Amino acid sequence: MTSETQQLIATVVAGIQEKKGRSIVVADLTNTDSSICEAFVICSGGSPQQVQSVAQSIGETALEQLGARPLAVDGLRGAMWVAMDYGQLIVHVMLPDAREFYDIEHLWADARLTSIPDLD
Repeated sequence: MTSETQQLIATVVAGIQEKKGRSIVVADLTNTDSSICEAFVICSGGSPQQVQSVAQSIGETALEQLGARPLAVDGLRGAMWVAMDYGQLIVHVMLPDAREFYDIEHLWADARLTSIPDLD
């Protein structure tokens, strides 16, 4: 994983934690055969409003600290699952039920998963 991606991950995690996003997992996809990016960051929000708030915080933090803007953002309207595409990194902010159902952190069996402890 490039140092640029690692820096973006740290910034995204800070944005998530700012709005009390929970159960943060970083999936390192660099050693997988068919990945579309270097890494995923996945987290949960307790309500659609919190999912929106976490996604907004990620966008603001990445822009302020790194000048990074997502190439695309999808899901803000329903806010069950917001995906933010930064090219080398895709961020998923999900309601717990959607996260459990889709289980995206386990789609790549050879991905290295790192759990980030909740702040509280």
